[in-house]
Amino acid sequence: MVPQVLDKQKFFFAGVAGAGMSAIAQYLSGSGKEVAGSDRLFNTADNEHTRQQLIAEGITCYDQKEAHLSAADEVLVVSTAIEATNVEVAKALELEIPVITRSQLLAQICAEKKTIAVAGTSGKSTTAAMLFHLLSHCGIDTSLITGAGIVSLIREGKIGNCHVGKSDWLIIEADESDGSLVNYQPYIGILLNIDKDHKELAELDDIFHIFKNNTQGHFIVNRSHPLALAFSANQQEDFGKDSPVAGTDFRQEGFTIHFKVAGVPFSMPTIGAHNMENALACIAVAQLLGLKPEDCAAALATYPGIYRRHQLLGKVKGITVIDDYAHNPAKIAASINACKPVADKLIAWFQPHGYAPTRFIRKELVEEIARSLRPGDEIWMSEIYYAGGTTVKDISANDIINDLKALGVKAFFVEDREQLLQELDTHFTEDCVLLLMGARDPSLEHFGQDLYRKLQQL
Repeated sequence: MVPQVLDKQKFFFAGVAGAGMSAIAQYLSGSGKEVAGSDRLFNTADNEHTRQQLIAEGITCYDQKEAHLSAADEVLVVSTAIEATNVEVAKALELEIPVITRSQLLAQICAEKKTIAVAGTSGKSTTAAMLFHLLSHCGIDTSLITGAGIVSLIREGKIGNCHVGKSDWLIIEADESDGSLVNYQPYIGILLNIDKDHKELAELDDIFHIFKNNTQGHFIVNRSHPLALAFSANQQEDFGKDSPVAGTDFRQEGFTIHFKVAGVPFSMPTIGAHNMENALACIAVAQLLGLKPEDCAAALATYPGIYRRHQLLGKVKGITVIDDYAHNPAKIAASINACKPVADKLIAWFQPHGYAPTRFIRKELVEEIARSLRPGDEIWMSEIYYAGGTTVKDISANDIINDLKALGVKAFFVEDREQLLQELDTHFTEDCVLLLMGARDPSLEHFGQDLYRKLQQL
């Protein structure tokens, strides 16, 4: 039995610096709760910036060298990444303090709001950010709990993954990777796409069916994605192919995409046809809320973007450097395809994360990369990011590179990413894109920025 906890006042988060955890911690703090938390990332000074951002939101932060949970705390919140042996969990059991998972707590928050839940194996963060920007621009002060930082909120000095609004609306990401989306009963459910990532398609099918059945009001799907189309509940509320919210006349000019919906022109400061599909999802929701297409177009024209989603770091010596969170086959293919119109040559670099996940998607990853790259393009990889824990290290990123070489792809392995720029030196042209991709590793954002600075100094 999951304890009902929103009537409590004092919450403690084990793993408070995580993207999903920090968003809920900020939401509770912004809603008047007393919030504290610990994280092993705070065991060193490397993540002091994140700690200070949380403190600025009224959250007390501790390292995780010892337990900081006290008898005064009423609830311990944990994520699926927190082991049963965690010091805070052990302390909670000793003090008989209720333990609740992040998704269980989020489900209780969602039950108190008119929730819009964005689901799918790709595009959740971007679509949630677009929708938040669109509704805010149109005067609907919606709350937001998401996994990626929105640039407009980051500019205010915030982490950017949470906003406590004054309206009854709440936008969340519904994550299939840990199956947590089955806990939510949203008013509006969005299904963007379904591809193999973390789970086999059969298991994803079961999870998304539960999500559909749990949706209390409107369930809308991307009719341009064959597997998502099978979940359609009402064609007139869907988006994409053969729906009232279909995109036409798509074109990309530099870092701007253009398209039309029912004859209304849209322009957005982003790249990739997949981002048109994400925007169509937002427009479909906006129409359910009574907003006009022209108002949606005006809002999306000023979309600020989100952190590490096709983030333009800059252009130097004819090299355009882009940082992206892509990490599964579909995301990587979409990111590569979005960058190809920017320059004549694409150099893509990818750092896989986790030995088991890399092993799981190896075949699809090779197929998608080989299919997406042009003859003159290149793919580079560094060794798999290892976050700790027990795992069998029986695969290397070099295995994937060798698979790609066997297919005739220009593929290169540089084990230590700190050697990447040196190795790339003779591969750059006066008109190329350097696309950096990877997820889960919190140092990737700094890696991209440091690489760009070093490129400027060459």
